[in-house]
Amino acid sequence: MRILPRSFYGRNTKVVARQLLGKYLIRKIGRRKIVGKIVETEAYFQDDPASHAFRGKTERSAPMFEHPGHAYVYFIYGNHYCLNAVTEKFGKAGAVLIRSLEPVRSVKSAANGPGRLTRALKIDKKLNRADLTKGSLIIAEGERERYNIVPAKRIGISKASNKLYRFYIKGNKHVSKI
Repeated sequence: MRILPRSFYGRNTKVVARQLLGKYLIRKIGRRKIVGKIVETEAYFQDDPASHAFRGKTERSAPMFEHPGHAYVYFIYGNHYCLNAVTEKFGKAGAVLIRSLEPVRSVKSAANGPGRLTRALKIDKKLNRADLTKGSLIIAEGERERYNIVPAKRIGISKASNKLYRFYIKGNKHVSKI
């Protein structure tokens, strides 16, 4: 599998969110690889009221302003972690929340929803700022399939929830349950 290059991420967040669908998220733990196909994403922008970057750069949102192709992992609701891929160019905040995976290899539990995904792949705050182009958490090319991609309203937010910034593969049974 060819790992996605940094240039893949250094583009418009909405474009990256759509194009991540069908790619493989790979978590390496020792000799073990956990692999899932990305089937649902959400885009977050600097000028987006639902984004952590909306009020500017803070300790929490700083990774969103850094180099594209890195992970932005944060803890939410005192209960679970969320994984994002940083997008845009350095200094302009953008990130794509990886919402759901279709299990491919060694995924032992459901990965439909951001909290379930991070639990299934053993992702926590230690992977915040991890380089998604090398190391223990990477994203690689998928099969060259054409997918029917559905734009939809984002889930679990109160601000700017009417924006069609969530994307998923139509008919995939591993998409988040609403």
